Amino acid sequence: MKLRMKEESGTPREYEMQQVDGEEEMQGNGATLSQDCKKPAPWFQQITARGLFASLVIGVMYSVIVMKLNLTTGLVPSLNVSAALLAFVCLRSWTTVLHRAGIVTVPFTRQENTVVQTCAVACYSIAFGGGFGSYLLGMSKKTYEQAGTDTVGNSPGSYKDPAVGWMIAFLFASAFVGLLALVPLRKIMIIDYKLNYPTGTATAVLINGFHTVRGNKTAKFYFDFSLTYVGAGMICSHLVNLSLLLGAVLSWGIMWPLIGDHKGNWYPGSLPQSSMKSLQGYKVFISIALILGDGLYNFVKILAFTIRNIYDQFKNRNIRPGPMENHTEDRGLNEFFMREGIPLWLAASGYAAFAAVAIILIPFMFPEMKWYYVAIAYIFAPALGFCNAYGAGLTDMNMAYNYGKVSLFVLAAWAGKDGGGVMAGLVGCGLIKSIVSISADLMQDFKTAHLTLTSPRSMVISQAIGTAMGCVVAPLTFWLFYKAFDVGNPDGEFKAPYALIYRNMAILGVEGFSALPQHCLQLCYGFFSFAMLLNLARDLLPEGAGKYIPLPMAMAVPFLVGAYFAVDMCIGSLIKFVWGRISKKKATVMVPAVASGLICGEGLWILPSSILALAKVKPPLCMRFSSG
Repeated sequence: MKLRMKEESGTPREYEMQQVDGEEEMQGNGATLSQDCKKPAPWFQQITARGLFASLVIGVMYSVIVMKLNLTTGLVPSLNVSAALLAFVCLRSWTTVLHRAGIVTVPFTRQENTVVQTCAVACYSIAFGGGFGSYLLGMSKKTYEQAGTDTVGNSPGSYKDPAVGWMIAFLFASAFVGLLALVPLRKIMIIDYKLNYPTGTATAVLINGFHTVRGNKTAKFYFDFSLTYVGAGMICSHLVNLSLLLGAVLSWGIMWPLIGDHKGNWYPGSLPQSSMKSLQGYKVFISIALILGDGLYNFVKILAFTIRNIYDQFKNRNIRPGPMENHTEDRGLNEFFMREGIPLWLAASGYAAFAAVAIILIPFMFPEMKWYYVAIAYIFAPALGFCNAYGAGLTDMNMAYNYGKVSLFVLAAWAGKDGGGVMAGLVGCGLIKSIVSISADLMQDFKTAHLTLTSPRSMVISQAIGTAMGCVVAPLTFWLFYKAFDVGNPDGEFKAPYALIYRNMAILGVEGFSALPQHCLQLCYGFFSFAMLLNLARDLLPEGAGKYIPLPMAMAVPFLVGAYFAVDMCIGSLIKFVWGRISKKKATVMVPAVASGLICGEGLWILPSSILALAKVKPPLCMRFSSG
């Protein structure tokens, strides 16, 4: 969920605080250095055994939910706020039960809440960012066969089937480097540049609000069993949901029937629809064209925006700060934030050590990925991570997958067909994406820590612990789905559409446009330009009109996945809209809670459902509605 704050004159609005029954009641987006917050517990007391256990439970549950979303549509909403909410409910309930039983326990603080949320999010983020529905699954034999064994560039034997052992090793080798890449720059990003990091700020607002009288009452919320995508639609913006619906109508209502009419002319009628030389090829490559058009535009835009803002920062570095920048509470927050951290020498040596391990281990697991490919990736990764983290602080957009796609094309073209370009591109995509994404996520967490008076050191350590949990939990979760369901079947529930998309991107990088079916290149040009024009129109039109321009990235998802989930998500959007019309204040507070309940309710059933499927237990009753 991308929560954006309104800004005035380029500076976030001041945050107001009240004292209610001796506790702070949040009316804005910040923290205050009131008497009870001046001396938070030291970092090692903010990380507790109960907190780590709660993080593991939340991380496992959300890993299952995220993995399901990842392997069905590939569209996963941000669950950071939901994780903070669930962390509060779990630990506040635990401490309340112990208190009523007469057992003395350490008070549950906002700092512990922040640490638990960070650790849990780091754990389940691996389920999505680890590439189980994209580049890792794109290496499998099934995806290799779906791309066409006779497809030029899809070299024979260029696959590696999933296995728990090598997936865990690969994640441990690649995930931890991103934690240390930008740690020395936390002061520059958070204090000097005063980047907003809206998601991190929104999480801090929620956590600070929980630890008040009103917040404690608001957090008593509702879990119920319902559709995952209705809940996801309530979290995603109206524009995302309507873009999905528009993409579903454009593709399945117009494009595919029209292309299907040319069966036997544009492509052989004897080929199955799943062949990349038939209708499936148009679905995949037109989706890629929309994704690349949208990604390239935003990549260039945010890169230019980042460079311009860095230039402005250096140009105006001697300008005397205004009154808001000299605010006493801001100075107090900044001083506390800089009090504890990770030494520069430790971050640098840790990065070098993890990089050295990856340079040795990854070519051993993937012979196509030469050691110097890995070394060059880790040389450029910090600079790319800085650009992405800075852009995320300005726009709240994590562009890690676009950086990964760029590296995919570069490495696939560099290695070539004879050098295993497809596999090298997929692995390189995973390395760059992992480092760049985790670096931006850590900066979001640092922003949350800055506003909740949580030690940066405890944040880094909790993120590392959560990442380690995720490196084990995510592969095991994926393996459960992989064995229980027909993952990757284009006609099944778990289509994993991005696995085929990423593999075909790599093939495109190796062979160029010769891999496309007839007239597909012209259609790709058209949709690539269409994505560019939509983004350009959104930026050039007045804000009142530009905000209604659909999002090409969201439109591309139903092109390959199907139209079914777009309707569910629009229902969720409609519920949020009507609720907001009835009571905007209540909707703002309760929609994330109810949406989390809808997502978690169905997610709780996924685990026993998977176990029953592994045991070949079929439901006693199955109902289906069909026409005719």
